[in-house]
Amino acid sequence: MKKKPFAFRISESGYKTLKQKSKRGKATMTEFLERAITDKDVVVVDGVQELISELKAIGRNLNQLTMLANMGKVDTVYLADTKAQLSNIYEKLSALCEVVK
Repeated sequence: MKKKPFAFRISESGYKTLKQKSKRGKATMTEFLERAITDKDVVVVDGVQELISELKAIGRNLNQLTMLANMGKVDTVYLADTKAQLSNIYEKLSALCEVVK
């Protein structure tokens, strides 16, 4: 619970920078400043949202195939392309993790 208010003056350019960085970090300006002054990492990784969207799409497709297989409408499925897509996503995530370290 936060009980102690604190105010300070900042230049217009400093305010804009703070606002941009906190927005990019998906945090309020207060949360962003608290992380910065307590030496907690403020990590923003670009490109993760696209990878998450791809994974969700693959998951939906696999769920649909599973339902069709359980209904007996599908006997055999060729998943080499799906495997390649998952490998590609894994490589991109690994590269992003290396950048963050």
